[in-house]
Amino acid sequence: MEPGRQESAGSLPRQGRVFRAPGRVNLIGEHTDYNDGFVMPAAIGFYTFVTVAPRPDRKLLVFSENFSEEVEFDLDEERPKARGHWSDYVRGVAVTLQQAGYDLPGATLQIRGEVPIGSGLSSSAAIEVATGLALLSNAGLVADKVTLARLCQRAENEFVRMRCGIMDQFISCVGEADKVLMLDCRTLDFKLLPLPEAVRLVISNTMVRHELASSEYNVRRAECVAGVEILAQKLNHVRALRDVGEAELEQQRSLLPDVIYRRCRHVVSENARVLAAAEALEQNDFERFGELMNKSHFSLRDDYEVSCRELDLMTELARPVTGVFGARMTGGGFGGCTVNLVRADSVEQFKKVVRQGYQEATGITPKIYVCQAANGAAEL
Repeated sequence: MEPGRQESAGSLPRQGRVFRAPGRVNLIGEHTDYNDGFVMPAAIGFYTFVTVAPRPDRKLLVFSENFSEEVEFDLDEERPKARGHWSDYVRGVAVTLQQAGYDLPGATLQIRGEVPIGSGLSSSAAIEVATGLALLSNAGLVADKVTLARLCQRAENEFVRMRCGIMDQFISCVGEADKVLMLDCRTLDFKLLPLPEAVRLVISNTMVRHELASSEYNVRRAECVAGVEILAQKLNHVRALRDVGEAELEQQRSLLPDVIYRRCRHVVSENARVLAAAEALEQNDFERFGELMNKSHFSLRDDYEVSCRELDLMTELARPVTGVFGARMTGGGFGGCTVNLVRADSVEQFKKVVRQGYQEATGITPKIYVCQAANGAAEL
């Protein structure tokens, strides 16, 4: 601590206004958001909490309970850069808000996160959105939820340099209890669909995260861009893989290198699966919904190549359990979690079978969460 400092974020555990934002689980629609496609996530009851108190200077003093670490930023610093540190998400949001014209005063922030880090449940979006709400409110400013989601996505894209789509920040902002979100990532048109009481969302955490996750995410995005550039030479209407139909892709297959073709095939077929899944959910057709989840996983495993042994094992253990409609990896891949649609009266059997089977095969005890769709970001 610098000489003469009178306070630290760590010394202010209960002062100030408190804001929270949830993580999310994505039921179906993986790696489609940055291709202008369709997704179907739900906010879940794991939150990041940010307590904010004003400061008289132009600094942000940030304390993380999870890391027991304090950092300080000067809001007037010229050309701030990311450091490859957890605090980049906080700083990136502050920088992006100021670039967007929001005048931020100094603040003390204390952060506590419940979203398991590296699990694919979007701890990054939760900290971004909660931080954005806290900083704006501390300045007496308001941004609508869609604007806040866009700004938080920009912070992650341009400051943190993770080329994520809009899904995670959007659902963290607009989620509602007992509902899943059907989102068009191009237009940001959305509707909230009720999740029936007869089923539960069960998340199985593999407790592993392979180092490939971050680097390969950006590689996949670049491969999709390469596919669009090739296809657009023949298909004038194509601006993103969202614009390509399954039949069109097959007709142009010879133009694409095999790896690029398979990446495109995943995204194009996944968009179709999300639209079909929305129809199935509205009709309470859980068998159909689960079948689409299973196909999504196979596509992520074989065409997009972002699964791993542990994720495949977790889904293989889940599918034969009575009352399980579908199982798939969720999130960026290479570890993290699976999401399972399970009949409510089968949840305990699911937990027993999957936990035991996974532990016997890997020596790792998984964490299994029975989730309900939760409300989005707000002040407490």
